Amino acid sequence: MLTVAIVSDQPISRAGLEKLASDDGGLRVAATVANVGELLAGGQTFDAVVLELPPGGTDSIARVATVGRPLVSAAWDRSPSLLAAVRAGARGCFSRLSEQRDVREAVRVIVRGGFYVCPRLVDQFQGELARGGGEEQNGLAPREVETLRLIASGFTHAQIATRMGLSQATVNTYAKRIRAKLNVSNKAELTRMAIELGHLSHPRRLSRAA
Repeated sequence: MLTVAIVSDQPISRAGLEKLASDDGGLRVAATVANVGELLAGGQTFDAVVLELPPGGTDSIARVATVGRPLVSAAWDRSPSLLAAVRAGARGCFSRLSEQRDVREAVRVIVRGGFYVCPRLVDQFQGELARGGGEEQNGLAPREVETLRLIASGFTHAQIATRMGLSQATVNTYAKRIRAKLNVSNKAELTRMAIELGHLSHPRRLSRAA
């Protein structure tokens, strides 16, 4: 029987992942913890560690890899990218929308020494590989690049939300992160940076229809 550890700072997510693994007769949940420090303090090793990655860096993946093969879950619509997670040591990636059978299959694949990306993420991962990485210039994630391109093309945040299938609050957050990463404070500077970074080479081809 394969041993699995679950790491998530969200109690509901921990409970859901634990049930998902426990319902499979070939998997045994050997640890369920809120953070990587707690996992490492236990002194155990595992066949796989299911890690719900918080937004931002990938340092926790390398730490988890010292006690088990990391299988990483995240939203993947912001930093870090899938490719960044893989480069940090993830042996498999799935999203919070993945099917339960895909997560169980991922555990088995990585334990056998393979690499797994759930079907929902394959196109995104291939796109990141084609670009040479999920992080663009100046550390912008793919969705942030798209947001920058649309802002610089004259779209309002409400229109961008509609086009990208997001809430306006999410677009507002993207815009705030973009300004911080590019060190700009207004739309004119954003537009200039979009052109300099090559994200707005053909602005007139975009339709502003909401």
